[in-house]
Amino acid sequence: MSRVFNFSAGPATLPEPVLLQARDELLDWNGVGASIIELSHRGPEFMQVAAQADADLRTLLGVPDDYAVLFLAGGATTAQALIALNFAEPGQAVDYVVSGHWSKTAMKQAGPYVTARVAATSEEGGFRDVPAPATWSLSPDAAYVHYTANETIHGVEFHDVPDIDTKTPLVADFSSSIASEPLDVSRFGVIYAGAQKNLGPVGVSVVIIRRDLLERSGQARADILDYRSHVRGESMLNTPPTWNWYLAGLVFRWMLDQGGVAEFARRNARKATMLYEAIDGSGGFYRNEIAVQARSRMNVPFFLHDERLDAAFLAESKQAGLLALKGHRVLGGMRASIYNAMPEAGVRALVDFMGDFARRHG
Repeated sequence: MSRVFNFSAGPATLPEPVLLQARDELLDWNGVGASIIELSHRGPEFMQVAAQADADLRTLLGVPDDYAVLFLAGGATTAQALIALNFAEPGQAVDYVVSGHWSKTAMKQAGPYVTARVAATSEEGGFRDVPAPATWSLSPDAAYVHYTANETIHGVEFHDVPDIDTKTPLVADFSSSIASEPLDVSRFGVIYAGAQKNLGPVGVSVVIIRRDLLERSGQARADILDYRSHVRGESMLNTPPTWNWYLAGLVFRWMLDQGGVAEFARRNARKATMLYEAIDGSGGFYRNEIAVQARSRMNVPFFLHDERLDAAFLAESKQAGLLALKGHRVLGGMRASIYNAMPEAGVRALVDFMGDFARRHG
């Protein structure tokens, strides 16, 4: 069997050791004679898996004790609506910083429940930079301030936690950059992330909530939509996606064994530098249009100087074992997603291919 280098934005590449362990344990988990996905989520076997995953994620991210951690079905888009229902009064103002497609989506999902305000936006410039925190226009009575740490489609990233002069809780979508570098969780009211970039497979999400926010009454909602109920039920208010949760736990353990987020920060910096240098040093054959200070370390969109070469680039890169480089339909061009599980060898292979392609087609 020959595995390719998978540059998909999500569902994304998973660590090969995790896949091999999951394969080996699929029919018989830990000697019990059955798969983990066949066992009751309330049985001692899966409870052990869940507890270990919670402990490992807390260690990995440095989650303080006064924060609850939830593992829930669905993705970040579901969380965007639930956060509004749980932490804002009906019609209350919420400030949104719009830096790309996914922050616009977050605002849209909350729209039926709150008065969603654009506190800052970089849309006029084509989302090629992030709005500087000093330019944000914040409401003194806002329930929370929301931003998207990394825009998967547009390839822009906040490289520092925004320093806002307000006691309003900061809520952030970290779906495509969580666990890619050290993060001070205590600066946030809520952090949420779909797992399918850096944390595991699609179908499970992580929500990290400062516990005092759970005292807010929020809005009328069914029990299944109430984060307080999920916290009390330890993420098992209903049957959770046990396979996805188990796989995410394997990824957490793999990351810890590799040296944790500090080590991945070093790797990710090297990978991003390698790829951006190849683009910038191509003499115009390739280009990235994002402001240098806002370039994403996780998702690198780029364009060929002649879009008539796009089809050939994609066909030849696939033949070379480089998968899923087609850019998102919103932007076109190419996109390489280089999350934690993408090895440096994969980025080197891409850079070598790009150089060879440019020589042959330049």
